Amino acid sequence: MKRSTRRRLTQGVLYAIFAAVILFVLLSADWGRIQPYFFNVDVARAAFPEILTIAAKNTIVYTAIAFVGGMLFGLLLALMKLSPVLPYRWLATGYIELFRGLPALLVIFGFAFAVPIAFQWQAPGGSVGAGLIGLIVVSAAYIAETIRAGIEAVPKGQVEAARSLGMGSTWTLVTVVLPQAFRIITPPLTNELVILIKDTSLLFIAGMAIGDRELTTFARDSLTNSANATPLVVAALLYLVITLPLTQLVAKLERHNKRGR
Repeated sequence: MKRSTRRRLTQGVLYAIFAAVILFVLLSADWGRIQPYFFNVDVARAAFPEILTIAAKNTIVYTAIAFVGGMLFGLLLALMKLSPVLPYRWLATGYIELFRGLPALLVIFGFAFAVPIAFQWQAPGGSVGAGLIGLIVVSAAYIAETIRAGIEAVPKGQVEAARSLGMGSTWTLVTVVLPQAFRIITPPLTNELVILIKDTSLLFIAGMAIGDRELTTFARDSLTNSANATPLVVAALLYLVITLPLTQLVAKLERHNKRGR
């Protein structure tokens, strides 16, 4: 048997096993009991349009704020970690290791409750604003490492060529190094954006008014009011509607980068 034929046969068997497992699970489930509690059309209809106009909108807004804030702060941290000034490197490294090691939920809780008590300071935007600051602080630590890796991946010859043309170090960084670095790290940054979309669900710990709820908090409150899990299923589907195009974009960008190399 030819190798290509054997490979196609093996793939066919694996697909058949996968289909059989899915079919077994579907046939084994008690859909008569599942449908009223998880796929109740009336309960799902009651969640609209607020789950779109309030919850989904807030999820996107919170994600955008956290991502932009994390990107700007993360860029600063990455440059500090690559700085020739030793205290800057120590400070950036300590920050990155600390907030990459702490659960995001604890950081958000700290900014929402511990910081206001300790420093008599109220974040702009109230509890949601404090939670977003916590999310920015955590995302900046991860984004900083991504940006640092991208900067170090730029060939040294690019910097040397720019300096030989009389360009200063700052101008070389801005016009030569960072554009190439961000091209390299676009896929992992998009992955970080997808993670942030889901991490906005942690903002519930800060407490939210009705108009401030994101998808998970909205679905959880609807579950409590209706005693039915359908709102959670609707929220999960909306998360997929938001994140799946981004994950496909990541795959497309990675293929593009491979072709470019």
